[in-house]
Amino acid sequence: MNPHRPPVGDRFRRFLGRLDGTGRPGEVPAGPGDEFSAGSGPGAPQTAAGGRAPDQPRSTAPVERRRRGGGRRGGGEQLNVPPAEFTSYYGRPVLKPPVWKWDIAAYLFTGGLAAGSSLLAAGGQLTGRPALRRAGRIASLAAVSASAYFLVNDLGRPGRFHHMLRVAKLTSPMSVGTWILTAFGPAAGIAAVAEAAPWLPERGVLGLGRRLLPPVGQAAGLVAAATAPALATYTGVLLAGTAVPSWHEAYPELPIIFAGSALASGAGVGLLAAPRDQAGPARRMAVAGAALELWGSHRVEHRLGLLSEPYRTGTPGRLLRAGRVLTAAGVAGALVGRRSRVLSGLSGAALLAASVATRFGIFHGGVASARDPKYTVVPQRERLRRREAERPTVEG
Repeated sequence: MNPHRPPVGDRFRRFLGRLDGTGRPGEVPAGPGDEFSAGSGPGAPQTAAGGRAPDQPRSTAPVERRRRGGGRRGGGEQLNVPPAEFTSYYGRPVLKPPVWKWDIAAYLFTGGLAAGSSLLAAGGQLTGRPALRRAGRIASLAAVSASAYFLVNDLGRPGRFHHMLRVAKLTSPMSVGTWILTAFGPAAGIAAVAEAAPWLPERGVLGLGRRLLPPVGQAAGLVAAATAPALATYTGVLLAGTAVPSWHEAYPELPIIFAGSALASGAGVGLLAAPRDQAGPARRMAVAGAALELWGSHRVEHRLGLLSEPYRTGTPGRLLRAGRVLTAAGVAGALVGRRSRVLSGLSGAALLAASVATRFGIFHGGVASARDPKYTVVPQRERLRRREAERPTVEG
């Protein structure tokens, strides 16, 4: 051991003084091997042993200490604290972004299309419009079949959908939605198959099916229409029930947006497939669906404060703006083009495209809010400040 080497404690205190900014870099060490005392000097507030001065507590902020030292020496640079950045632990997001891919966004659209088309078919059935009824039933079956494919594709194995049917939990939107889809799918399928009755032979076993299918199809069509509102809106409840900030905070609007989008897409099917003289219910559905969808989209883009930002910027913002433009154009074309088959068809295509843009915009907006920590941290701090501000009033 070197007898001229200062004690370890003194060297450590000098090192802390250097970190605190009390010394002046560049001076010669005080003794042999005292490489940590480079910050010591006659102007530094240190003890004879080179430690921290008693009047300078260790808890003093670095900016304040540098300001005091600069005052003694006639100068000194004031440190500026950089603005806080919303980072997370080891670069990980505060929330895990949804693992859902594009197939779930497509599932949101096809589920709404199936619901809206079944309502359109029921309207055609009850008002004696066979072309409208036929278009709605066929579109409903095609859409619900696509929904089942997208859902099973996301689950990974078909057996998982079957396993979800082993329980019925009313407090779980996923469980309730599984049963809604299970009830809707067969009813929509039977109603669509009933449209093939006129092509069956009149005699034999197939002739019996020709006579029985129309009344069975009418009953099945009404059952599908009765479950269609739940099918159209449960996905909004499902998204709002997650911890994703921009989905969770928009819980009042998401079911309304999805209901309006379902009605608008069903109306688009009717405007595309039905003759002009049978498209009256489709036009009325287009107006009602557009009103709900536009009102809900406006709310989520302006009511949520900071959490509305993901719906206005980036890809979600572009999709939702395109959805609004297409919805307005589709409704205007449906009302103006009563006598034009081409304009009605274009209006129907615009409404379908608007529904796709809206569903994908809502989906990507929620994913974007989960990836950025500020959409989780800032609203939590605001809620905490509000509770603290309201606490004295409640206690008083």
